[in-house]
Amino acid sequence: MMRTYGSMDSLGRQITEFQAARIVGKALLYGINGFVCIRTHLVFLPGYYSWCCCNGSYFIPAQLTTMITRYIFRRGEVQLKPVCIFPYLLLTALSAISGAQTYPSKPIRMIAPEVGGGNDFVARQIAQGLTGNLGQQVIVDNRGGSVIAAADIVLKAPADGHTLLFYSSSLWTMPLLRDNVRYDVARDFSPISAAATSPNTVVVHPTLDVKSVRELIMLAEASPGKLNYASGSSGSANHLAAELFKSMARVNIVRIPYKGTGPALNDVSAGQVQLMFPAAGSVAPHIKSGRLKALAVTSADPSALAPGLPTVAASGLPGYEAVATSGIFAPGRTPAPLVNLLNREIVRILGTAEVKERLFRSGVEAVGGTPNEFAAKIKSETTRLGKVIREAGIRAE
Repeated sequence: MMRTYGSMDSLGRQITEFQAARIVGKALLYGINGFVCIRTHLVFLPGYYSWCCCNGSYFIPAQLTTMITRYIFRRGEVQLKPVCIFPYLLLTALSAISGAQTYPSKPIRMIAPEVGGGNDFVARQIAQGLTGNLGQQVIVDNRGGSVIAAADIVLKAPADGHTLLFYSSSLWTMPLLRDNVRYDVARDFSPISAAATSPNTVVVHPTLDVKSVRELIMLAEASPGKLNYASGSSGSANHLAAELFKSMARVNIVRIPYKGTGPALNDVSAGQVQLMFPAAGSVAPHIKSGRLKALAVTSADPSALAPGLPTVAASGLPGYEAVATSGIFAPGRTPAPLVNLLNREIVRILGTAEVKERLFRSGVEAVGGTPNEFAAKIKSETTRLGKVIREAGIRAE
């Protein structure tokens, strides 16, 4: 059945494409379905008749909707008229949900760091859960080396939710450490959810006569340039945690670089270097054996990964926080319904007792959260660490 409505009296007001979309969105909230025609103030499409189609099933390709919408709004503005254009409303509504209804239509590819690392383990836990929940296989595609190569794969992928990126904070710190990074995390990626966090621990050799962060700061102030700290590669989580400490405490401690965390921990345990800021999970055996003395944990709140330890902020350096975070991203401009669907499934997986326990045993804590929360976390950390990186002149190796 088809009806036409000829109410064409102009309101004489120009609105932007964004405002027009909001009007259509509000109309959707009033409860549109395939059997009800809603007469309300909608958008008049210049050069088209206003008409309304009721009763029937609608199967409208999202690609066609996109083409029509781009054509209509190519001049950047439309006029608001009190007319009913139900087919356009259906196009808008169905294009927003049609992708989510058919997703995923093929296996999902999750780009992740090298095989065998902590991030690889977390990625595989999530991939396994998504495979069961979504009914399509999620394949973890490990890419060793720099995060830049892994990010480039996702940058070039279609924004359809079938290519994802699982990575740690090096994804958003790398542009701060190198000049040749082509991507911008806020512009080129759609955050889906944080996945896991790992705080660092401030540890010293047992012969160093300090029992708290406050005493460590006092010793460093009294002997500028005399205390050494070990760290992994330039720009690594434990390196940036130490430099943040150095900047906030305004002390002069000297970095001794190592190619990896293992050799660095060995030298601190042997007394060759006085202190370090390693991940809580990796240093736990050294603390338990008495080879290292732990002073505090770098998270904002006490962590179960470092039981019994106060935070750095609470024991001498207010406002300090340094936590390595990993999470999942989709290509930029991925439709919000797909991002939200993936977020719900990932958060559900991370919330299960079994997955939480597996991650905890591996040395990280499951977190989850909304896309907006993850984006805010990245923005805050980028701002805070960016200042430290610039002041210290840190560059990636």
